[in-house]
Amino acid sequence: KTLIAKQGEYGALLVQEEQIFSAPGFPLEEVMDPTGAGDSFAGGMLGYLSQIETATFNDLKQAVVMGSVMASFNVEDFSCDRLRGLSTDEVLERYREFTELSYFEPLSRLPLL
Repeated sequence: KTLIAKQGEYGALLVQEEQIFSAPGFPLEEVMDPTGAGDSFAGGMLGYLSQIETATFNDLKQAVVMGSVMASFNVEDFSCDRLRGLSTDEVLERYREFTELSYFEPLSRLPLL
């Protein structure tokens, strides 16, 4: 019923029945080593879902973004070295930055075409 496809540097896609969510990859200035990014994505996503009591489509969207956040940290260093010293505050700050990079207001009025 639910499909989550990791798309490497292009982010991830969540599909559930008639709903689709596309999360971009977090833009980084430098990528040191992509090894383990998919595992970090899965760990971040499943770790987030294990901490909440529901799994609505919105919950799954947040989990996909958390997975992308964790993958973005993983590629900043070799192997899982970057994850070893990672703080909760760093994760929450990157999640906030990810939200700001991806969020925009709906059109309040139609432009003249």
